[in-house]
Amino acid sequence: MLAYKKLLIIGGLSALFANGSFAADTIDSAAVLAAHNKARAEVGAPNLTWSSTLQQKAEKWAAELKTNNNCVMKHSGPGENLYWASAKKTATSKDASGNWIWQDSVQDVKEADAVGSWVSEKQWYAYPANTCSAPQGKACGHYTQVVWKATTEVGCGKAVCADKTQVWVCNYSPAGNVVGQKPY
Repeated sequence: MLAYKKLLIIGGLSALFANGSFAADTIDSAAVLAAHNKARAEVGAPNLTWSSTLQQKAEKWAAELKTNNNCVMKHSGPGENLYWASAKKTATSKDASGNWIWQDSVQDVKEADAVGSWVSEKQWYAYPANTCSAPQGKACGHYTQVVWKATTEVGCGKAVCADKTQVWVCNYSPAGNVVGQKPY
């Protein structure tokens, strides 16, 4: 499912930037699991476990989005949440004409930030009717995938593009969001 966020998403390959190194290829699996399992506990869904197979799939897709799609989000298939973030723009000096000189850098997004963006969709999901009342451009499916009771595993990857935007990919097994079924 697509999730657009103008802040940042952690990307998937190591990069060295002028302001220092950024461990772009590292995702803290424990932090991802903690964020997912907190939301799942709130609705009585069992904890997820980390899958290195799903992680490899997510990393491969994040790298594909970086290489062939400039970090524009596109799903590879069902059972997948995506998160995107822009570069961090800062200006600390002006040119001779007095115009700010802008610099882009990779934002420091935490695992809980990406998962939290998906979980924030809970506000629009109505469990009794199994309906979503999200405003235009928003959704509930990222949230329902996070808490899908039958899902047992997750694995994630990320990529940082040349323009310092980021895309995160989390894959779930078994995939959730089955039409006509409630998530928990």
